[in-house]
Amino acid sequence: MSDQEGIDLVKYGAMWQRVQDYERRFEEMDKKLDRMDDHITQLMAMANQSKGGLWAGMAIASALGAVAAWVMAWFRS
Repeated sequence: MSDQEGIDLVKYGAMWQRVQDYERRFEEMDKKLDRMDDHITQLMAMANQSKGGLWAGMAIASALGAVAAWVMAWFRS
């Protein structure tokens, strides 16, 4: 049977196997993407929880910097 008369069953089988492999890989990637999305959501929730601590830390550091600047200015005079 020539290529013009019909389908080459060996080539068709090889192509079918390749498609099956691609589908399996896409399913694995889809699962990984779902897990990554869940992890990113968890990281964003953790970041939002710690915002208050960040601002409090910045306020304390600013206050300490202001006190240090005032003490340095006082000693220079």
